Amino acid sequence: MPQSANDIDELEEELLSKSEIKREMHRLQDFGLVIVKMSKHQRSKLPLTDELKASMVLADKIANKHEALRRHVRHIAKILAETDLEPIKQAMDVMANKHQQESAKFDKLEKIRDELITQGNDNIEDLLAQCETMERQKLRQLVRQAKKEHKEEKVGKHYRDLFAYLKEHVIF
Repeated sequence: MPQSANDIDELEEELLSKSEIKREMHRLQDFGLVIVKMSKHQRSKLPLTDELKASMVLADKIANKHEALRRHVRHIAKILAETDLEPIKQAMDVMANKHQQESAKFDKLEKIRDELITQGNDNIEDLLAQCETMERQKLRQLVRQAKKEHKEEKVGKHYRDLFAYLKEHVIF
């Protein structure tokens, strides 16, 4: 009967079957291969340990040698087994969802622009308080001109200029 927390951890490790251990290593190998096949620029955005970075450099050198790469991916999987994978997976998810993030940012900017045009001064002051890089006079002028275009029911240059100015200065 286990006496302490360490004994319980050891007991759980003993309960893993050989097949479960192999399946886990295959998952880690697949994950490692995904990282290896990424471009150097994409990998630079991942929070990899120094040991993993060195392994990736070697993997790039042996990329055209199939059997050597297969063995090296097994080595990478062993390193990954000792590494916290959550930050790496989160960074990969962010990279994969870049388009969705850009779309959401675009929608937020459109909403801010429309609120500035319809609600006016209060929103301008709130936005200026949030974004210190904006110029009060320029923002007011762009909103005033876009509001005039909106009243005339024609979307034109100033409407797009206001959006471009917001895109340049608003940080989410």
